[in-house]
Formats: sequence, C-alpha cells, structure tokens
Amino acid sequence: HYTYRFARRAAVEGLVVYDDPESILRCSNKVYLAELLERNNIPTPKTLVVHKDNIDEITKHFTFPLILKLPDSCFSQGVVKAKNQQELEEKSKAMLKESDLIIVQEFLPTDYDWRVGIMNGKAIYACKYYMASKHWQIVNNEKKGNTRFGKHETFLVKDAPQEIIEAALNAANLIGQGLYGVDLKEINGKPYIIEVNDNPSIDAGVEDMVLKDELYTQIMQVFLDKMQAAKAVK
Repeated sequence: HYTYRFARRAAVEGLVVYDDPESILRCSNKVYLAELLERNNIPTPKTLVVHKDNIDEITKHFTFPLILKLPDSCFSQGVVKAKNQQELEEKSKAMLKESDLIIVQEFLPTDYDWRVGIMNGKAIYACKYYMASKHWQIVNNEKKGNTRFGKHETFLVKDAPQEIIEAALNAANLIGQGLYGVDLKEINGKPYIIEVNDNPSIDAGVEDMVLKDELYTQIMQVFLDKMQAAKAVK
C-alpha cells in the first residue's frame, strides 16, 4: 500500500514516523495479530484462522452467530456476521476467493466497544463507541451512501476502568511504540481484545472531547521528544 511505502521511505530518511512501517504491517494483518495475541495469552474472543482445507472445522468450534473477517479488514469493512449454516457457507466461500486465509471469531454482543488510544506506550484517551442503531457494529455500511454511526462517550484515562486500560496497553505493547487504537469488548467486567489498529481515528468532538487541545499537545510532544532524541544521537 502507498501509505506503507511512504512511511518506510520516511523512516529510512531518518524522520519520526507515525504510523511506523512495522506497526502498519503488524496491525494490517489480522492473521498475524490473532496469532500474536494468542501466543502471548491476551484474552480475545475464541478465534480460528480458516483456509480451504479446514473450513469444515468451523462448526465444530463455534455456534451461530459468528464473525468472519478478511485479514486486511478495517473500519468495519471486510467484517461480516453469519447467522446460520447457509450464510456461513456463502460468506466464507466468497471471502476465500479474496484471500487464502480468513478469521473466524465468536460473536460477543455488547452495547458498545471500548477504544483506547495509545501512543509511545501510554494511554492518551478512552472512548465508548456504541453500536449503530439496530446494528451489531459501531458503523453500519449496509446501505451504500448511507453510512450510520453509533453514539460515543469519551473519558479521561484515569476515569476509565483500569482493567480496560491495562489490557489495551498489554496488547499494544506487543506491536510496538506507535500510535494505536485498541478495540475491546467488556463481558462481565472482563476485557477481550478485538484488535489493535494503526491509523486510529482522532476526530474533533469525539476522541478529543475531554482533553481538547491537550490531546494534540501530548501527541506533538511525543514527536518533539523523538526528534530531539534523534538529533542528540547525530
């Protein structure tokens, strides 16, 4: 992707880069991410990496409904729900025409997802993203040209549940020291990591609702510290 090539070139030139090339590669491959989280005992929904030779294993490990993801899915696209065997067969076969591997996860229904913003190993914001009206995701893209979003709440990091913040940090630190948006489900007080995203949304009136300009000051300070550290080495 051109953004990766741009970031890689900038890093080679010695510039401070967010998102850094390594984070882009690691976060944009959901198969890599699923295996990384499992290997490090990070709580996630039950997950299975599926290919054409083990597709029949899905119903042995999961009940309906379940979630199917393409490895490069993002912004709620490339993610579908299968409610029954017929939908599973249709949607999984269609996805396997696009990719040799897909990800199957158990469906954990919640009213909202947590999103924790992390930069340079520090949590900088926490949000609740509520599901879009009458939909199972925070974004409803089912009708072309009529994208609908759920409501949101934003919290100071200190006011968010600390088990959520800690789980997000544990997951993000496996990726690197970049800028990440960690998505989590909370079930009976226990956090489950859904994914770690590079290029997280930071929108006016949403992620910055509580900190306002201070959020951007924190981000710029990280850039300044990195630039000064690089200059000192030279």
